[in-house]
Amino acid sequence: MTTPATSQPTRHTDKYSLATRIFHWMGVLLIIVAFVTINMGDEYIGLHKSIGASFFIWTVLRIINRFVIKVPPHPPMPKWQTAMAHLTHLGLYVAMLAMPITGMLMSMYGGRGVGVFGLFSFPSVVGIDREMAKVMNGLHTGAVFYVLVFLVIAHVGGALYHQFVIKDNLISRMK
Repeated sequence: MTTPATSQPTRHTDKYSLATRIFHWMGVLLIIVAFVTINMGDEYIGLHKSIGASFFIWTVLRIINRFVIKVPPHPPMPKWQTAMAHLTHLGLYVAMLAMPITGMLMSMYGGRGVGVFGLFSFPSVVGIDREMAKVMNGLHTGAVFYVLVFLVIAHVGGALYHQFVIKDNLISRMK
């Protein structure tokens, strides 16, 4: 978006709250570390589960924060882009809940607990059911994983489009 008088990109630097920015970037870090640890081998599955369970807690707290803390106004953009941004964010929240939930259910249905760094464990909410463990595994490593990856790419792509094509300094809101 450019201003008529100057033909320069409009700057939107209203930042998200510090809490929101911390939730965002710690969530990014937890996703990356969870992905790295699961690819390091079976001996790191406990660490992967702890990170995933922590990510679940973090995401619930992040969603609460989202409803409590006011967000800065959106930069001017076409309505279809605003709608896509809202749908992408909603999808990300759903996927960020579904990913750890399917992982924890996979473990629980498989008769294994889900500990969090040895501090506490999530109590099993289901009985042992190997078939359901396989279903949850398929969702966790298949559909939910691919949806999450797609939405993360869409989110990052949209942010980069705003930063480098529209040049509205959108990324500075989350710094």
